[in-house]
Amino acid sequence: MAETYDFEGLNDPFSSKRSNLADDTVFYSIYSDFSLSSSSSAISDHLQALHLEILNNISPLTSDYIWQHEPFSLSLSSSNHIPHLHGKVKYGDNLDDEWFVVFLLFHLSLSFPSISIRVWDSDGEFLLIEAAFHLPRWLNPENSTNRIFIRKNEVHIVPKKQFSSTPPLKDALMLLINRPEVTRGSDSIQSMIKGRISEYPERARRNVHAVRVRVPVSVAQVLRHEPCLISLAVVGFYDRDIDTMKDAANMEKFLPKGREEELVLVSVKMSRAMYAQLLQQKFQAPKCYPMPPIPPRTDQTTYMEAELGMKIACGFEMMYQHRKREGEEGKGSTWEAFKESLERSGYFQGLLPGSKEYKRLMEKAEEYYRKSTLHCRASEMLSTPVRRIDEILASPHSLDDFESQEVPLSDDDSWLYGGEEELQSVLEERQKEMEIYEQRQKRKQKGKDKINDDDSSNLNKNDFDLGDIAKSMKSFVQKVSSYQGAEVPEDRDLTDVDFDVDRFMKELESVTRPGGEDDGSDVDAEEGSSSDMDFDESEGESDMEEPELSDDKQEKFMNTYTEVLNEELRSTTLRKSFVRAKDQSLNKDEGINAEEKDMDEDFTPVDVDVNLVKSLLDSFSSQQGLPGPASNLLGLMGKQLPQDDVGKGKGKDRDK
Repeated sequence: MAETYDFEGLNDPFSSKRSNLADDTVFYSIYSDFSLSSSSSAISDHLQALHLEILNNISPLTSDYIWQHEPFSLSLSSSNHIPHLHGKVKYGDNLDDEWFVVFLLFHLSLSFPSISIRVWDSDGEFLLIEAAFHLPRWLNPENSTNRIFIRKNEVHIVPKKQFSSTPPLKDALMLLINRPEVTRGSDSIQSMIKGRISEYPERARRNVHAVRVRVPVSVAQVLRHEPCLISLAVVGFYDRDIDTMKDAANMEKFLPKGREEELVLVSVKMSRAMYAQLLQQKFQAPKCYPMPPIPPRTDQTTYMEAELGMKIACGFEMMYQHRKREGEEGKGSTWEAFKESLERSGYFQGLLPGSKEYKRLMEKAEEYYRKSTLHCRASEMLSTPVRRIDEILASPHSLDDFESQEVPLSDDDSWLYGGEEELQSVLEERQKEMEIYEQRQKRKQKGKDKINDDDSSNLNKNDFDLGDIAKSMKSFVQKVSSYQGAEVPEDRDLTDVDFDVDRFMKELESVTRPGGEDDGSDVDAEEGSSSDMDFDESEGESDMEEPELSDDKQEKFMNTYTEVLNEELRSTTLRKSFVRAKDQSLNKDEGINAEEKDMDEDFTPVDVDVNLVKSLLDSFSSQQGLPGPASNLLGLMGKQLPQDDVGKGKGKDRDK
C-alpha cells in the first residue's frame, strides 16, 4: 500500500507546509461526488472500491513505465475533512513523470465522470502556467486556492463572481457538480493544457530507454525479477556521498567474489533521464570490480557496456547498504504496516480481537489488501527493497542462466545529443504564443483608441472650442495644482512627498521680504535655512544691508524702471510676439498720430487667453503628431486637440 502522507495545508500555495515541499514532487487529490452527501461508513466502502477501480483502469498505461523515483499511487485520506483519495509522485529530474501523472488524471476524469481532481506541486497550480496568456485577468497565485479542478477531461475554474474570497472546498466541488457550464475554462485554456499532454501515452513509451549493460550475476538476477528497482539504483549512484562511496568500494552484497566475479550481458530498461544521469557522470570503478581492459585492448562497445553496468552495480550496493543501516526494513511486512495503519485510523472501531464484527472487518481488510497489492507491486518493491533483494538473491541463480539468452541491441540515443533542436522548437512555440498574445492585446487597445478617437473626432468637428483650453488651463492651475504637484489620473503610481509647508513659507518669506529681514521667531537658528535656500554670504550681505525704501519712493522707482524697460523693448520684436487686447475706440479714431498710437499700444494689456491658446497650438503643431509637452499637458486637463489643420484654422479665426 502507498504510504500515508499529510496533505493538510497544501491547498494553500503560501502556507508554511507548502514552502517546505520538495521542488520535484507532484501531489493530487481525487474527490468523489458520493463523498459529499453520504454517511461516513458508506463513504469508506465507496472509496475503497473506487481505489481498486482506478488502479485497474490505469494499470495498462503504467505497467511498462519506468518511474524516476516512485510510481503513481493512491491512498485513502485520513483527515477529518472531505474523505477522498490522494497521492504523490516524486519525479526528480524527469519532468515527464509529472506530465504523465497529469495525463493519467485527465484519463481518470474521463473514465470516472463522478470525480473531481486537484493537482499541484510546490509552485502551486502549475497547470495554469501552460495557459498563462489565456487566463482571466483576476486569477493569480494568491486567489487560486480551491479554484482549479479537472473534471470530465476538462479544466474547471471556480469564477470570482461566485466566491470573491477563497471558496470552501465543499462549496467549490458542489458548484462543479451542479453548474459545470459556469466553471468550465475557456476553449483556449483547454487547448493549451491538453496540448501539453497530447503526446501521451506514446511519449511515456518513448521515454523508456533500453540499453545493453554488463553487470555481475547478482545484479542481473535482481533486475530480471524486479526491473523497477533500477530507479533506486540510479538514485543511489547519482546522489552518492562519502558514506555510500565506502559501501561501493567494498561491494559486499553484489560482488561477493570480487574481481573473480564474471559479468553477464543483459538489457535494462530505464527512463531517458536515468540514462543521461548514468552516462554523463564520471566515476572510477572500485578496485574490487572486474572491469575489462581499457580500449584499444578491448572493444569500445564492450567497455562502455561494462562501465555503464559498473555504475548500476555500485548504485545497487550504495542503495542497499544505506537503507539497511537506516533500518527501514525492521518494521515487519507491508501487511503488518497496513494493519497498524488501520488500527491507528480507528478502522476496527475499538472492537475486541476475535469478535464477530472484528473478524468481518479483518476479512474485508485482507481482501482489500490482496486486491490492491496486485496493482501496487512496484510501489511495494520501491518501499521495501532490502527485504525483496534478499529474497531474490536467496533463490538459486548462476552464470548459465544469462549466457544463453539473446540480448537485443540498445536503443538509439541520438536524442541525448539532439536536444537543442527540441529546446529551440519549444522556445519558438512559446515566443509565438507570446506574440499572438501581444497582438491580441494591441487589437483590443486599437479598438478602444478607435472608439475614443471617433468620440473625440465628433466632438472636435462639431463642438470644439479653443476657449475651453484657456478655461481648462486656469482651472488646472488654480484648483488642480498645489504644492504637492499637479493631480494626475488615479491609476498612476504616486509617492507621497514629505513636505513641511509652514517651514517652506517662512523660509520663502525670509528671502523675499524687503530688506531680507528675518525675525527667526519660528525657525530654529541652529537648523539654518533649507538646502535649497542657501546663498553665498558675500553676495547676500550687500543686499541685506540696503535700507528699506518708502512707499512713495518705491512707486516712483517702479514707474521709472517700467519706462526704461519699455524703451529697451521698443527696439526689439518681442512685443510683436504677444497678442494684445483690441481697443475699438482707438481703431475708430483716425486722428491719432503714430507716436501716440505706439504709446497707447504700450499700455494696451496683453490678451493672456489668446496668447496661451496660440502658444499651445504652435507647440502642438511643432510636435508633428508625436508625443510632446503640449499634448501631454492638454491630456492631463482632459482635452484633445483636433487635427493640425483644423487647429490652425481655429487659431487663425480666433486671432482675427
